[in-house]
Amino acid sequence: MRRFSRRPPVALLAAVALAVGGCSAGATAESTGPVTLSVFWWGDQARAERTEAALKLYSTRHPGTSFKITWQAADGYYDRLATQAVGGNAPDLFQIDDARLVDYAGRGLLLDLSAPVTDGRIDVTRFPPGLADYGTVGGRVVGVAAGAETAALVYNRTLVKELGVAEPKTGMSYPQFLAWAAQVTRESGGDVAGTADASGDLDAFGMWLRAQGRELYLGDGLGFQSDDVARWFAMWQEARWDEATPAAGGPTGEHALVGGKTAAAFGWSGQFVGWQGQVDDDLALVACPGDPRAQWARASYYWAGFRGTREPGAVAAVINFLANDPQAGRLLGDDRGFAPNLEVRETNAADLAEGPARTALAFERAVSGRIGPAPAPPPPAHAELRALLAAAAGRVATEKSTSDQAAADFYRKAAAALAG
Repeated sequence: MRRFSRRPPVALLAAVALAVGGCSAGATAESTGPVTLSVFWWGDQARAERTEAALKLYSTRHPGTSFKITWQAADGYYDRLATQAVGGNAPDLFQIDDARLVDYAGRGLLLDLSAPVTDGRIDVTRFPPGLADYGTVGGRVVGVAAGAETAALVYNRTLVKELGVAEPKTGMSYPQFLAWAAQVTRESGGDVAGTADASGDLDAFGMWLRAQGRELYLGDGLGFQSDDVARWFAMWQEARWDEATPAAGGPTGEHALVGGKTAAAFGWSGQFVGWQGQVDDDLALVACPGDPRAQWARASYYWAGFRGTREPGAVAAVINFLANDPQAGRLLGDDRGFAPNLEVRETNAADLAEGPARTALAFERAVSGRIGPAPAPPPPAHAELRALLAAAAGRVATEKSTSDQAAADFYRKAAAALAG
């Protein structure tokens, strides 16, 4: 998944918030003269070429609008974004992920897109249920999905078939899944473990909670108790003792699966093409264990506008084009995840879904009617909680702490992180 090591300096973001005035995409009339919008995103050369092609198409259809484009790799992206804003040259339109959305919205840096979404200038009616809401913070729409993905259990189909083990299925309970993983380990003679250890995976933990009617976050605080964390840790400790997962200290997630250490790992449909490209065996996807309604259509990335833009109407129009135009969807491809507009996704399926992308799209179709509503976008401390859970899970795995001890420590530190 797209993760960044740290947030930009708080003082820098605070300075940006003070430097900009209030604005929404419904507060200013669209310009009648030429408009130049600055656009900023992170990614590689292929993403840059696709995005520039889509923006060029917009300019062809709207000759009065041109773009000043900047892009870079992920490292340092948010530091640069904050520095640009403090210097008075923040981009009008930029890419942001869900781990930053609440923080930037809370600091008053994001353009309010509520009006154009309400009046249809930004059309979200053809998005998967819940995806539009996933860009709402404090009752205001501040981000529109640039792509969509769903959590998945990715497994090595070639290996599973060779071992003569039944393939995992959507709707498996956790006990059923971990029993399946232990069987894979036995049938392989211990050469491959059934599943990567997900005890330190905050996304997996959050979905496990949702399947039981709880949430990772509730309002400004935690939506679970220390006992819930202890049960989660204990379940995975039992899985280790049953050899359903590798021994403590081994690779996890993607690295465990593509490195041939496990037959399955937790991930997202948007990662599938990249994972498949690293192995010769055929990979496949099903929903994560538990009730599929615990999963949701997640914005892999958002498009957001800067609150201080002089062209809020133009920003809204470009966001609508990138999200909903079929030709733009074809040019953008599935680089940022599947098109948020389901009609665009299906129209371009033949172009966008060759090879592993076809497999991922088939998974999206299969689970689209079974997943649940999206939770609120995560709070600014989300990245810190990721690290805290991984550390606590590691102590349990190495038996340096009991499940109860590690859970209590994580819960206390997580609550403090949210409060601070």
